[in-house]
Amino acid sequence: MNEMILHNDDVLKMLDSFLREPTPFWNDFYSDRNKAIPFFENIPDENLVSYFEQNQSFARKILELGCGPGRNALFLAEQGCEVDAVDCSQSSLEWAKERSEERGVKINYIHSDLFDLQVEEGAFDFVYDSGCFHHIAPHRRLNYVSLVEKALKPGGYFALTCFVEGGKFGGANISDWEVYRSGSLHGGLGYSEEKLTKIFNNLIPVEIRRMRDMGKEEGLFGLSDLWVGLFQKNIE
Repeated sequence: MNEMILHNDDVLKMLDSFLREPTPFWNDFYSDRNKAIPFFENIPDENLVSYFEQNQSFARKILELGCGPGRNALFLAEQGCEVDAVDCSQSSLEWAKERSEERGVKINYIHSDLFDLQVEEGAFDFVYDSGCFHHIAPHRRLNYVSLVEKALKPGGYFALTCFVEGGKFGGANISDWEVYRSGSLHGGLGYSEEKLTKIFNNLIPVEIRRMRDMGKEEGLFGLSDLWVGLFQKNIE
């Protein structure tokens, strides 16, 4: 094995090695479908539904990052959107495909690590991430932002949900440096409104708010321990 650092990618891979390998973890995580995990329910995010209620035509071609078992991708496809949904976990994608077949909708599921994903520049009206971003290590954050910005067409929208700092369901309130001192993301990094604005500073913030709590009877997913962020790419 060549452990020489010759390029920036070598530095990133070295830092990756200090932390948990994501693919085996998520394959195992999604292998038991009966776990009492709130987002295993086949219901879409409340904020995502609200975007379509406010503007039915704001997105036609969509990229979802970290789609899991496909609950949001299914909603998007049923709005008539063309959806590319990406996840590193084969077990989650198998579940998502089963759900798609049951609902009779077509979704292009892609089995890939986000940082191996190839996207055409400006190909998407909307990029969505529900709960993936807070599992991105600090040294990969710039790659993540570059992927989002490349994928979006001018005037396109990016939205995410992510952990609030110190939330009861997750959201480690630690510095980026502490991630590497401890060798762990501590279950997912917590963010503040200020941090999200700084990280996505090349995009225009439309809204950053707490997610609204929702119950099963409402048919929507919502936990107030999560941030909801909606950003727009500049029209060039």
